[in-house]
Amino acid sequence: MAEKRPYIDHDNLPAPQEGFLVTMFITVRSVARSRAFYSQVLGGTVVLEENPCIVKLANTWILMNPGGPPTPDKPGISVVDYEPGDTTSIFLNLRVADIGACYRLWSERGAQFVTPPIDRGAETRCYVRDPDGYLIEVAQATGLLSGHLAAKRPEDLPG
Repeated sequence: MAEKRPYIDHDNLPAPQEGFLVTMFITVRSVARSRAFYSQVLGGTVVLEENPCIVKLANTWILMNPGGPPTPDKPGISVVDYEPGDTTSIFLNLRVADIGACYRLWSERGAQFVTPPIDRGAETRCYVRDPDGYLIEVAQATGLLSGHLAAKRPEDLPG
């Protein structure tokens, strides 16, 4: 009996004919759960079901797989699960045309936002976490479009 092969959308694979494109890899605990979040909640297109799972999200691709031990191409480096908490050093940033509509739609689909959208002057933004706890910023340029920049934090000012 032949083994079932995972679905592949060959037309949407992140395989440029020249130059390069950017994808984002995330380590996930459950590929099926994360695939459902990025495709059903955020509206992405499943390009490859697994090994690794690839979901096209607007003009980028999210690649996801469980963690694992070192491999010959990354000796001494293990890929480990993200430990969600109150700190982060990297997050996905999604720029949207209508943050209110996006917030309502994704909330209806089950997204758990940290707060509703907040007007920050240069942009209106909010954050959501994926099933593994990865932070995702969702933002709409507002004041930035007319030259209103984000306020500098005191620690960023000279002197």
